[in-house]
Amino acid sequence: MLFQTTHSNEKSFPMSTVFRLDASIKPEGSVTRAVSDTLQNAIVAELGDDTAVTTRSIGLEPLPSDAWATAAFAGYAPVESRTAEQNAAVALATQLADELAAADVAIIAAPFYNYGVTQHLKTWFDLVLTDGRFGPGAPEKFGVGKSVFLVIARGGGYGEGTPRFGWDHASAWLKRMLEDVWGYEVTVIEAELTLAETTPHMADLVDLARKNLADAHTAAETHGRAIAEKLGEQLAA
Repeated sequence: MLFQTTHSNEKSFPMSTVFRLDASIKPEGSVTRAVSDTLQNAIVAELGDDTAVTTRSIGLEPLPSDAWATAAFAGYAPVESRTAEQNAAVALATQLADELAAADVAIIAAPFYNYGVTQHLKTWFDLVLTDGRFGPGAPEKFGVGKSVFLVIARGGGYGEGTPRFGWDHASAWLKRMLEDVWGYEVTVIEAELTLAETTPHMADLVDLARKNLADAHTAAETHGRAIAEKLGEQLAA
């Protein structure tokens, strides 16, 4: 689902835009969505009047799985000879790229599924990469000078010394794409052990999981206010 809202309070900076991408498949109880809410609310509270928030929930309303291949091959065909399906796929890719390109700051809520990047999020990246502004062959990195917050949640523990250390095949890839391919300044806000409350063999980790989640919300609040203050100064200059 895609929508745009504006928020107001007594502060008044020039209009700024936040783009938020949610990849969770949970309609209720999503950790990445909850932490992203904290981050978004902190940004909006600081920026104030006329802050536009554009949101796309690809976990609950997935992008077409065949759109990337269709859009990619359309790039090799003359515009006048493209099929209706190719035109639709290119238009979707352009829309996704426009949403990201228009944002002063982006929030990407990326749950950790099956040790890698969720298919919904990978499809979004693949489609955006077909747009000339974000493709590997772009003349310059579009995200230079802009910030992205990557909100990650993992059900277990994957840090050094844990049995699953090295099994996180998502976080490094996401940072590589956002930082090295697109040039964004990336801040990671993460929560681990999120399944401790509902998994019997993780019962002894519940307290640590609760602290971990609380720390993630605190980090989101702190980073949200800081980036909003920075944005406000830039927009007012």
